[in-house]
Amino acid sequence: MPTATAADQVFYFEPLGHTGPAVFWGHGWGHDHKAFLPLAQSLENTARHHVVDFPGFGQSPLPSSPWKTADYADAIAAFIKGHTSEKIIWVGHSFGCRVGIQLAARHPDLVAGLFLIAAAGLPRKRPLAKKLYFRGRIALYKSLKKLIPFGLPEKWLLKTFASPDYLKAGPLRQILVGVVNEDLSPQAASITCPTILLYGAQDTETPPEIGHRFARLIPESEIVVLDGFDHYSILSEARHQVVQRLNTFIKSIVSQK
Repeated sequence: MPTATAADQVFYFEPLGHTGPAVFWGHGWGHDHKAFLPLAQSLENTARHHVVDFPGFGQSPLPSSPWKTADYADAIAAFIKGHTSEKIIWVGHSFGCRVGIQLAARHPDLVAGLFLIAAAGLPRKRPLAKKLYFRGRIALYKSLKKLIPFGLPEKWLLKTFASPDYLKAGPLRQILVGVVNEDLSPQAASITCPTILLYGAQDTETPPEIGHRFARLIPESEIVVLDGFDHYSILSEARHQVVQRLNTFIKSIVSQK
């Protein structure tokens, strides 16, 4: 895969297509560019694609410090400037949507449109009982953590209380903790480009209610909910529906230029 250096960060990416508008793809947490390749390949003849490995994922090396989504967005902005002089369309999934929202908010001159699949970035709304349950788990974890110097196995503690993403994050754990605690409401409200918010009706990771809140925040946005798909199957089993809607969105952005 080709590499590029932007903002002192090495990016690995997959280029596809030779003509048409510039489309940049940002994958979800724990994934890499391969998660988006089938979708991008389906549109290879209609646009010029850059399918990126975020720093710390796939083949792109770790960032030099615990980045926030704003840092990812600024680095991606530098990457974009090195590959095109025109406004781009950003396609993101989950974590890639967080970066896309920051990108459009911080660098509006670079983004013509956002196509956000299972977008994360707003606090989850939970019933009171569930809120109390999670608060209790956090309090218990903090109390038990104090016993590690006295022999409580740290591995057992993490396995019992940590999320699967946290357990798999390894050197990205600090970044993960910062990312999941961000509230991107102000950034979303400042977005001025056309935005599609696409969710699976069965998504429990980023449920559609998050998309409805984003739609109320982002002025020029539309939410689409696809029945029968969850957080991950929307990229695979719903591939043809996603490609069709993305192709229509790309054409609408081009027609506005």
